[in-house]
Amino acid sequence: MDATLGLPVLTILIAVALLFDFLNGLHDAANSIATIVSTRVLRPQYAVFWAAFFNFVAFAVFGLHVANTIGTGIIEPSVVDATVIFAALVGAIAWNVITWALGIPSSSSHALIGGLVGAGMAKAGISAAVWSGLTKTLLAIVLSPLVGFLLALVLVAIVSWLSVRSTPFAVDRAFRILQFASASLYSLGHGGNDAQKTMGIIAVLLYSQGHLGDKFEIPFWVVLACQSAMALGTLMGGWRIVRTMGLRITKLTPMQGFCAETGGAATLFIATYLGVPVSTTHTITGAIVGVGAARRLSAVRWNVASSIVYAWVITIPASAAVAAATYWAVQALK
Repeated sequence: MDATLGLPVLTILIAVALLFDFLNGLHDAANSIATIVSTRVLRPQYAVFWAAFFNFVAFAVFGLHVANTIGTGIIEPSVVDATVIFAALVGAIAWNVITWALGIPSSSSHALIGGLVGAGMAKAGISAAVWSGLTKTLLAIVLSPLVGFLLALVLVAIVSWLSVRSTPFAVDRAFRILQFASASLYSLGHGGNDAQKTMGIIAVLLYSQGHLGDKFEIPFWVVLACQSAMALGTLMGGWRIVRTMGLRITKLTPMQGFCAETGGAATLFIATYLGVPVSTTHTITGAIVGVGAARRLSAVRWNVASSIVYAWVITIPASAAVAAATYWAVQALK
């Protein structure tokens, strides 16, 4: 482990972590607002304020189970030092920037996990991984979009049955109002799950430097800083990815937008409660595909959906490779 860091270096590393959190909000803003924008319930400039508010207040609703998983359940805390954290963040940020520039809704969460694994293994080999926590996270890559897909599919069936005697105009008007609630819930789930990942990174860095004593915990100032950085990133918006998520996968009505957001939010609430760092991008994409498929299979642009899946598959190895290369480069410069 590195020697104890001076305050300036520690501050810079925390700033880099908060930069990742900001980019996470920027990159994943689409997850919270794509459906409500694509159904024209809210204009984009108003939708980002709506999402950012619920991103920020999420810490008051959820515990810090995900932050603890990231801090101690992906790589061994004893392996963590300043170089590992820096390399992990570089790997995650690099992948976020690349996919944001290309308009690909990849997972910021799994980019961070890939970065941690890559940097940790570059330092200590395969023994750096906490396989129980990592296996749970890898399993969530498959389960979170699948659960989002199934919940959204079931919700469309239930809502369609309940609305069978209503006029299309009445249904559209009702779900335009209900979408405010579903978008709020999804943004709350997004802020609760995603912001906690950076909290875990900063906390394990502080722990490795002896600033938390013998007990790993998440200081409240870290909670506030991470929620604020994510909310600010959401305010900046991620319009390239909004277009892919809200318009290119399938055409959405307010009723379908409500079902996608509600199915996705339920998935995130369950995962956050269980302490599983799932991908909000995977979850909402699965839900959007679910509501499209409920109408008819041809309503989903499967070529777009499949290109997104390819990005999911390579996210962890790509960010891990960048992080490992960064770790070795820093070590070579010492």
